[in-house]
Amino acid sequence: MKSLKGSILLLLTAIIWGTSFVSQKLGMNYVEPFTFGASRFLLGAVVLLPLIFIFDAAKKKKDNQIAGTSNGEDELVYNKKDLIRGGILCGLALFCGVSLQQWGLVYTTAGKAGFITALYIVLVPIIGLFMRKKVDSYTWIGVILAVVGLYMLTIKEGFSMEIGDGIVLAGTLFWAFHIMLVDYYTTKTESLKLSCMQFVTTGILSLIAAFIFEKPNIKAIIDCAGPILYTAIMVVGVAYTLQIIGQRYTSPTVASLIMSLEAVFSAISGAIFLKESMTPKEIIGCILVFIAVVLTQIDPREIFKKSNKPSENIKVD
Repeated sequence: MKSLKGSILLLLTAIIWGTSFVSQKLGMNYVEPFTFGASRFLLGAVVLLPLIFIFDAAKKKKDNQIAGTSNGEDELVYNKKDLIRGGILCGLALFCGVSLQQWGLVYTTAGKAGFITALYIVLVPIIGLFMRKKVDSYTWIGVILAVVGLYMLTIKEGFSMEIGDGIVLAGTLFWAFHIMLVDYYTTKTESLKLSCMQFVTTGILSLIAAFIFEKPNIKAIIDCAGPILYTAIMVVGVAYTLQIIGQRYTSPTVASLIMSLEAVFSAISGAIFLKESMTPKEIIGCILVFIAVVLTQIDPREIFKKSNKPSENIKVD
């Protein structure tokens, strides 16, 4: 039952992330990338503070009622150093990934940005090679399909890539690092506090970058209130937190697969709200990228084995 709960939370995460590309794209009509990032991540961290206090109070009350005994997560004793270290590292990776994504959205469409970003799923097992993790044949097939799909999605005549597509592509490396860091620290820290810590880190780094490279304007930020509030409350305050909680109950493979649906929802929302469209070549590229993402995360042989099992042997948690 816990695995189902985690999957549902991660699906909601993918939906929110996918639709957020529209808000991020609209936000660039008012403010610059780092200013947008600083506003939404710092506000998102503030949104989480009441939840942290509420859950802490509930936990203390439960501990008092149980008189020193507890079960589940309450039995774990977390190290504050892990929280600080994990929050900073996750926040640093998040800052790099989201800043490049936001910058790239100035020059490319929400739909294309969503599919290019999804390529971080393919990078996760590739990075695992350097950690001496085995990569199976289906993953390599996925990598090849991802390269072909990326070519059809982004490369133009004369073997050139639009600047926005290239910037978003550069950010996929940091998204891959981010999901691996979250997977590692989510078992060592309290979910909401880790989430809040990474948002504070990302917000502060974005604010510093905004004052160095941009000219933040209060009026422009107020005019951009809609996109900022949606991405702060729904994406930062809700979705990233759902990711951390959801990953606690699911394997990295399942988590990556479900969250890859973000690309599909970005294309759908971009078409509906921004009237974006793709050429047949780009659509084929999107399909190949999505197939690559699925192949990277699921072994088809396991699916066939499960589907061939007699129904009476199937157990429900």
